[in-house]
Amino acid sequence: MPRQTMTNLLYGPGGTLRDGWRVMLFALGAGACSTVAGAMRLALPEALEPWLPAPWFPFLGLACLTWLFLQLEGRPLASVGLALDRRWGLEFLGGVLAGAGLMALMALSAFLGGGCRWEHSPHASMGQLAAGAWLYLGVAGGEELLFRGYPFQRLVRSLGRWPALALGALLFTALHWGNPGMTGATRAWACLNIALAGLLLGLCWLWTRSLALPVGLHLGWNWTQGTLLGFGVSGLPSQGWWSPVLRGGPAWITGGAFGLEAGLPCTVVTAAACLVLARLSVKVVD
Repeated sequence: MPRQTMTNLLYGPGGTLRDGWRVMLFALGAGACSTVAGAMRLALPEALEPWLPAPWFPFLGLACLTWLFLQLEGRPLASVGLALDRRWGLEFLGGVLAGAGLMALMALSAFLGGGCRWEHSPHASMGQLAAGAWLYLGVAGGEELLFRGYPFQRLVRSLGRWPALALGALLFTALHWGNPGMTGATRAWACLNIALAGLLLGLCWLWTRSLALPVGLHLGWNWTQGTLLGFGVSGLPSQGWWSPVLRGGPAWITGGAFGLEAGLPCTVVTAAACLVLARLSVKVVD
């Protein structure tokens, strides 16, 4: 291949590395972060495990990786949506409330459809609620940095918003492909709803150009579903403040053991939220 052709393949008109290569390098770095995070988790003293649950290790690794890539571009963390100022805090809180509200609507639909009821868990405590919030903050922070952070934003810049949203939603679904309960009809419902959730979270960034809203919404969604209502979270079992008692109704209403993310109420609620945010984000100029 001629040298000029190779140069054009790697670098754009301004002499900077093309966004596609940046995304690929970030993905390689994320893989390395995952390996290092696993090793650090195994080496963690047992006394510190409650303070640093497993999801926090990839979250912190991805935060460092994001900072490194931005430093190479001469940009601050604020440029990727991590300003951490008053506005960021308000958007984060709004996201938490929105995520909790969306999940509450799904649970209400499952209840009215005769699919389940709840019993207060005898093991419920305020400490459990706080520990769940801390755990799911690590989950939300890590997944948003990976799927709505630096690589997604570079894809938006190079491909445009809708191709980047579609690709991001597909990759977000692929991350959950091997989760427990991903079989039969449950797999189809779960994949559809996780893709819609990925689309919704991407639209959150497009509307605000900040990670505050998607991180908050992701946290509120998972915490309400698992820690508060006791459903599985993407197939992973969770002990909640309440325990759901399934009434033998169809799994396409309650999501069964996988959680509300594998039911029709999730499809309807998430799709409606996507339509609202799509209209709002269209007004934002790239």
